[in-house]
Amino acid sequence: MTRECSLLLPRVCAALADPRQPRSDDTCLEKLLDWFQLLTAFDPSLDLLQDNPCLTEFITSVLALPEPSPNILSFTLQLAGILASSENRFQHLQEKLLVRLFGGDGPLSSALWEDASVRSGWVKGMHSMMQHQPALRFLCSSGGMDVIFILQGDPSLFVASAANKLLVDVLTLSVESEMTKALSTKDCEWPACAQMIIKHVEDSLQSTSASRIEQSLKLLTSIFRSCHAEWTQVLWLGIANQIESLLTKETVEAQHLLANLLLEMAWSPVFGDTEGRIWALVTFALERLTPLQVGPLAVKILMIYECPQEVRIQALTVLLQPMDCVLRAASQPLEYTGLLDESVSDPATVEHLLSCKSSCVSLLCQTLGHLQKLLSQTHQRVDLPYTALLRSLVTILQFCNGFLSPTSPLGSTISQILINCFRVQSSALDVLAALLERKDCDTLIAGLFDVLLAYLESPNTSPTVLKKTFKATSEALVRLQALSCSNSQHQQTDKILEGIFLVLQKRLCSPCWEVRDSSLEFLTGLVRCLKEEFRQSLLSSEVLKLTENLLEDPDSYVRASAVTAVGHLAFITFLDPESPAVGNRYNKENTIAKLQEILSTDPEGFPRRAAISIFTEWLRRGCTGQLEDTVQFVSTVIQTVEHDFDWEVRLGGLELVQAFCSHMYRHLGCPECPDPPVLAAVIYSVQQNKLLQILCQAKVFKFLFRSLCDCDKPLGQKACDILLNLRYTFYPVATLKEAEGPEGIPAGYNIAWLQRTLTQGSLAQNILIDGVKGVHFQDPESMMVVLGTIDLIELHDELNKCSDHVEKSPQSLLEDILATAGTIEDNEADCY
Repeated sequence: MTRECSLLLPRVCAALADPRQPRSDDTCLEKLLDWFQLLTAFDPSLDLLQDNPCLTEFITSVLALPEPSPNILSFTLQLAGILASSENRFQHLQEKLLVRLFGGDGPLSSALWEDASVRSGWVKGMHSMMQHQPALRFLCSSGGMDVIFILQGDPSLFVASAANKLLVDVLTLSVESEMTKALSTKDCEWPACAQMIIKHVEDSLQSTSASRIEQSLKLLTSIFRSCHAEWTQVLWLGIANQIESLLTKETVEAQHLLANLLLEMAWSPVFGDTEGRIWALVTFALERLTPLQVGPLAVKILMIYECPQEVRIQALTVLLQPMDCVLRAASQPLEYTGLLDESVSDPATVEHLLSCKSSCVSLLCQTLGHLQKLLSQTHQRVDLPYTALLRSLVTILQFCNGFLSPTSPLGSTISQILINCFRVQSSALDVLAALLERKDCDTLIAGLFDVLLAYLESPNTSPTVLKKTFKATSEALVRLQALSCSNSQHQQTDKILEGIFLVLQKRLCSPCWEVRDSSLEFLTGLVRCLKEEFRQSLLSSEVLKLTENLLEDPDSYVRASAVTAVGHLAFITFLDPESPAVGNRYNKENTIAKLQEILSTDPEGFPRRAAISIFTEWLRRGCTGQLEDTVQFVSTVIQTVEHDFDWEVRLGGLELVQAFCSHMYRHLGCPECPDPPVLAAVIYSVQQNKLLQILCQAKVFKFLFRSLCDCDKPLGQKACDILLNLRYTFYPVATLKEAEGPEGIPAGYNIAWLQRTLTQGSLAQNILIDGVKGVHFQDPESMMVVLGTIDLIELHDELNKCSDHVEKSPQSLLEDILATAGTIEDNEADCY
């Protein structure tokens, strides 16, 4: 603790203990506790208490108050627990204070115990204390275990959760610190404190109280999740029969908690060799529980590498069974088979769930969510039936928009439930897109594009569902493109594209801005990935003109998407020298002028950010014309963005400069950030001089030095990175000149002024000029000297230094608390 903090701490303690002072902010108290946590973490000695007697006095003062405020009492309980986390400080506090705080005569018996924050403070304080055996004995002897058992069922979820975590750590501490010999399945002599917890769990599992059963299942789940020691196997063997018994009882409401418990055990390395009993229980649960209850277990079991193959197949069967049932309900007799050859769960149970509106939607959404999670795995440990799964997704989508009229009673019921069901539509489209994205999905089924087009055309399709339909359509087109090889397939592709572009033209004119926006995003995605035959269909439609018109849309989000779309459309029109569309009505100069106008005049930030991003993308792809045109283009753009009030636009300008530098390195054959031996050979080459002249001509240095002093730190950091890169390009590390003050700098360059200005962090506009008062930012010789003498590394370190060391210091925190209490004349508190 610093001297300044030790001087402030007594006043802070006095202010917090004074009930007449304004209540301190809970956030400040939490940060104060964090500070004490750090102070005590690495120093178990009594020094903190002996050097700061105000801490003990503060606790005593709060205990003496007839009615302390709940937040101060909660803070006091937590502080006492933190201070008592070492044996030395625990012994020092125990005689006077800990019993009064945590014992039965303290807050436990007062009216303040009704406040959840006080109960939470008691649990957290006790938890902080549980670092040594004396604290463990104190907990057991003071009746604290019974309090924690009660708090497991606290109406406050935060308190109940904290009590559960405390029990886990108490059990772990008891077993690992009090055991004289290792536990075995034959010798189960648990330590006293651990025995109390285990007996409580066993009694709860055998009780008729649903809440007590749930609490014990949650506790066991937490234990097996966080503890992977051998003693957990001994614990499990003592309760396994009770857990198995609960699985067989249909009246137990906590079936999902049983599934969670089995999952944590399956993940634990301890239970891999328990004679397969855990996997037998998992199998039993998969068979016994309903798909709604066991779905989360099934999908996570599929991700466990050690899972036996037969269990993996069974889990996948459980996961796919609702999809199989939907597929069969929609099928005409003998039309096609379902997903599965046999069931795991009772088919009647699944059919019953799908026949009820609430459970049907919940079951399908849960199943679809699990399938999406499974498809997102890079390495799948199970083979999915892609074609049948694709067919089932299309079937669900057909149910949702009323395309199917099944004859079976179940199919008719499902059809009525799912019609225009937003949740199921949305989930099914997400899974469809994920499925089509996988390379091992090497087939498309008839009717897929019919369904997607129907959703794109339907006026009942919500903007959110439309956006997801666009995503799925894009993935389907990419897959179709990969699979198309014959002329007949190409003709089919042309027909599909014709229908899509007709719908797109309609959607681009929608009165709903979300629809126009997602249509433009879809178009941009198509341009990025489609081959030549797709491009021809696009260029022959009215989509290009409609997209250009949306550059003047009243909504800024739509204008931004239109800028991005127009910028990418340029790659298949005038920017691609091999494109057959070069020279058509989609005019190059006109497009560039429109985007530059948006960059300089649009009142909203989103379109301007999109414009600078597109210009940067053009530059990275080398699509900005001849060298002279590129230099003029860059100069114009950075002069526009350097005065923009949106920092992200200015940052985009720096990214443009970075792309321009890389473009010039490639164009001139200069090494980018070369090694010194390579650099020494080219340092005075014509290419290097040419590069420096081009950068000065494009006014790059002026923009970089202005950005270096920008009030938004990310810009200064980016500008400094670019300047350092340029410095290492023009100077080998071995020849860099060290700035030694004004006498060490060549006369006439005013670099000493620039160094002082940069150090102060203010490069004002009125002094950023070429001439006598400033530095010649467009003079190559001046810039060469600047790069060699300005201490950019020191500036880089300063810019990357977080201000937290001042604003979030303990001293600043203590001053804030005193300011809130009104004990500082200069009543200014740092806000962070």
